[in-house]
Amino acid sequence: MPRGVSKSNLPTKICLVCQRPFAWRKKWEDCWDEVKYCSDRCRKRRSAASTSDD
Repeated sequence: MPRGVSKSNLPTKICLVCQRPFAWRKKWEDCWDEVKYCSDRCRKRRSAASTSDD
């Protein structure tokens, strides 16, 4: 018998950079409300894009 919650029942968000949906992860348990990007790659691309827009 599988443990936990099925992946289809996890909360999701849309990444601000790549506009793809991503699901809740255990490592984001305490800071889910603050998560904006699906990966470190998108987080780094966002900061690079915002500095070149000036």
